Amino acid sequence: MSNTTQSLYTEKAKEGMASPTLQASLSDLQSRYGKGAMKAWAEMDDQQTRDRVKASRMNTLEYLDIILTELAKNVRKRGGHVYFAKTAQDAIDYTREVAKRNNVKTVVKGKSMTSIEIDIDPALEEDGIEIVETDLGEYIVQLAGDQPSHIIAPCIHMNREQIGQLFEDKLEIDYTSDPPTLTMAARKALRKKLLSAEMGLTGCNLACAETGQISLVSNEGNIRMATTMPKVHVALMGMERVVATFDQHRETLQLLTKAAALQKLSTYVSFTGGPRGKDDPDGPEEFHLVIIDNGRSKILGSPEFKEVLACIRCGACLNICPVYGKIGGHAYSATYPGPIGAVITPLLDGINKHADLCKGETLCGSCLDICPVKNDLPRMLSELRYKLAYGNNDWDVRQHNVQESYIYSCWKRVVTSSFLYRNMIKIGRLAQLPFGGRNKMMKKMGKIGAGWTADRDLPPIAKKTFAEIWKKKYAQKIKAQEEAATPPETEEVLPTYREQPEQPEPPVQPEETLSIEQEETEVQPEIQVTEEQKKVKADE
Repeated sequence: MSNTTQSLYTEKAKEGMASPTLQASLSDLQSRYGKGAMKAWAEMDDQQTRDRVKASRMNTLEYLDIILTELAKNVRKRGGHVYFAKTAQDAIDYTREVAKRNNVKTVVKGKSMTSIEIDIDPALEEDGIEIVETDLGEYIVQLAGDQPSHIIAPCIHMNREQIGQLFEDKLEIDYTSDPPTLTMAARKALRKKLLSAEMGLTGCNLACAETGQISLVSNEGNIRMATTMPKVHVALMGMERVVATFDQHRETLQLLTKAAALQKLSTYVSFTGGPRGKDDPDGPEEFHLVIIDNGRSKILGSPEFKEVLACIRCGACLNICPVYGKIGGHAYSATYPGPIGAVITPLLDGINKHADLCKGETLCGSCLDICPVKNDLPRMLSELRYKLAYGNNDWDVRQHNVQESYIYSCWKRVVTSSFLYRNMIKIGRLAQLPFGGRNKMMKKMGKIGAGWTADRDLPPIAKKTFAEIWKKKYAQKIKAQEEAATPPETEEVLPTYREQPEQPEPPVQPEETLSIEQEETEVQPEIQVTEEQKKVKADE
């Protein structure tokens, strides 16, 4: 990423939005593949697949050192070589040494984002080695001296008429805009290079630690020739692009192809992990797997950003992102465009250097919805913005815009004080008068406000705030309705002691004198004897 440029985001975004070709291509891409992927996820028979793959990816990252050790051991068992590159320069130096040892004059490349990340082509060309891209889209971009603008569709910013003109100039064929004819012309030119190249250089879609192999997916077949026809095959692999078991590999690969191109499986899926055997009809004499760190260890150790390493580079987030859908890939000035690029590029190549990328996204959440492994890119973008707003020593981030920070601090103070806010509104109504046009819209503002009015008119501050309108139009009316609906309360006055009416006393019962017999009766009641009982007693 050493060739990435700074502060070109706005300029290149404007160029992308002004290109009719790019706008038509991006609209078609997002309409077909963005909507198609969302439909595929909704109609999946097993709705837990994405969650399982995400869990396996995060588990792999948790034990990455052990799994990479197992991968290296099994690749070496197959006769391959494994080199762990701490930096991009380490990977370049190792590859140059392999090329020099094998007297390599021509390198044919399969599609590899990692090779672009470490910027290996100029280094090999310095050694007099010819580099030829064999993926059709990458080959077109190489002939044009351009950069890829999409992870899966590198030349989406070009139409067939432009490609026809390019082939006429570079391949010296008659002009045509017929896609099959253009494809055959590229095939003829590439076949010669594939037959004569001494080294094949590829990336790695996924590596499987259990089997000691890497897998490469393609719909053109070029990767198979680039890995089997030259005598040396060098595979460049980001250290996170590994799974532990073959079952995990199967499920992850199925999500990758469906998210990238709406396919159950790519046309070609190639597995390689070592030189050809005695009974193999083709294959390289040497196989080298270069496992590259290049800043990934720091991301792995970060709780905020570790999740981004679960990405499987399908490009689905580009196919739905509203920002990428307008500005295209060149505005990102980096290897990885779109939402994934807005996160991974600052982390790998400097947060301050690529501040525009993470600040340019909308945080709408579409990338999270479409991601096959449900990576929460909006959350990570917010984390990056926080570090830019306040600075961060762990990531060597300085405060990105001190003036902006001061403005927001003042704004916070204003909106948390009703007195300051109301007075600011009154001042603003007066301050906006010089900028208002015939329709009272603000067409042009100066200095810090110039960016807001460069491409749009701003409505003026309202004559009355919502609170003022409510108070005048509704609040008094509702209060009157409430008062009319509530019966008037009567105050109850308690009478004083003297005013209280006298309560009648209970009547006094006259006292009776009791005889001795009555007193005894009260103490011991007399038993009543009937006449019949008396008669029976007399007879006895």
